[in-house]
Amino acid sequence: MEEKNKILENIKLFFQGAFNHRAMSVSKIEEALVDDIDEFLFICFSENLGIELPTNYYTLELLPYLGDELGAWEEKMIDRKNMWEEKVTECPL
Repeated sequence: MEEKNKILENIKLFFQGAFNHRAMSVSKIEEALVDDIDEFLFICFSENLGIELPTNYYTLELLPYLGDELGAWEEKMIDRKNMWEEKVTECPL
């Protein structure tokens, strides 16, 4: 009986994965997009978090266009500051 339930569960998971690929892929793309936006804002305005990069001077021209998003982004990044410190140390600048 237990083997039968396990087989049915595996079949259920197979069909769920086979036919639910669109929702799964959309959620993965949205997560990647949020990470990409965070990384872009980090490269542009990392000085606000106390990390100096040589690109900050050139990206100041983007401030009027990204100013609305900057406040919420800073709050989000302060919570994830340890993760960013690890990423910066891995990056060979």
